[in-house]
Amino acid sequence: MSHDSTAAPEAAARKLSGRRRKEIVAVLLFSGGPIFESSIPLSVFGIDRQDAGVPRYRLLVCGGEEGPLRTTGGLELTAPHGLEAISRAGTVVVPAWRSITAPPPEEALDALRRAHEEGARIVGLCTGAFVLAAAGLLDGRPATTHWMYAPTLAKRYPSVHVDPRELFVDDGDVLTSAGTAAGIDLCLHIVRTDHGNEAAGALARRLVVPPRRSGGQERYLDRSLPEEIGADPLAEVVAWALEHLHEQFDVETLAARAYMSRRTFDRRFRSLTGSAPLQWLITQRVLQAQRLLETSDYSVDEVAGRCGFRSPVALRGHFRRQLGSSPAAYRAAYRARRPQSDRAEAPEPSPLQSTGPLSVQYPEGVLPMQTRRTATVGLSPSLPGPRTGS
Repeated sequence: MSHDSTAAPEAAARKLSGRRRKEIVAVLLFSGGPIFESSIPLSVFGIDRQDAGVPRYRLLVCGGEEGPLRTTGGLELTAPHGLEAISRAGTVVVPAWRSITAPPPEEALDALRRAHEEGARIVGLCTGAFVLAAAGLLDGRPATTHWMYAPTLAKRYPSVHVDPRELFVDDGDVLTSAGTAAGIDLCLHIVRTDHGNEAAGALARRLVVPPRRSGGQERYLDRSLPEEIGADPLAEVVAWALEHLHEQFDVETLAARAYMSRRTFDRRFRSLTGSAPLQWLITQRVLQAQRLLETSDYSVDEVAGRCGFRSPVALRGHFRRQLGSSPAAYRAAYRARRPQSDRAEAPEPSPLQSTGPLSVQYPEGVLPMQTRRTATVGLSPSLPGPRTGS
């Protein structure tokens, strides 16, 4: 799933500075950045694939600070260009930032601000969104990042409209993506925007990835206790909700348990988690329904009741909206691809247990449940298919 908003009039009208070229892509690297995320724009924009029908970009790899730059596994990289080279780029990509708690170098932030002022397209992949936010480029804009870091982004930069459900967000001249593989989705989207579906499809075939992935980050979300909520008084309310998902209660109930008005509770919950409490609660109920469909023989009606839905119709509607499949179809697909020996006498999970990820393929991009505490993100197979948005 992607979000493609209409750029603000002033952004849409901004022209690229005369010294910048649309076909030049600058990738800004920092020490401590993960090598996978860093390599995504280098591979997409830095390899000549004109023989496959992919228009060529000119790549400039720029160091955002003094090198050598350390990356995954202790490797050291030396960027051929410094921050000055960004002044020639029509697109500037920040593929990752080393720490969501550390401030980026001010010189790099200044370079990004100048690039944006001169009409360049600015892209943040995964935690690169934190660099864009630090530069003020996401103020008042929709954005996304890895679901695990979305609450921190929303809390640290309250003027940013963080949506942890999206694989990527295109807001015209500023774009952001979720973690790891979602960076490929956004880079393909950029190629599609610049050169059309055929070029993006040809590149996707070369990379052996779907040209468009269906769904968003919701299937990967681990929304039990976000990183920064552990010491907050709301942690007790969240824990209570997770232990009582089989009961019918609403957000007003949670607000009362927190001794807050509904309005105050909504604002406080969103600031801590990056999600509205109603959406969080529905997501948790759907996650529990997935577990029961995988590990029990309860009917869909019984599953709905055991997950706190007021009716099977409500379960079916929310389940399809989040996972693109009906509960019955999900169960059938799961069992058809699960070894017979694994199906016998599977215990019913408690609200805080999980069956863990399986290496199977599902129709319509539906994936099996991930573990609540140690969710595996971006490693399950995805199938090409229709995708909402572009």
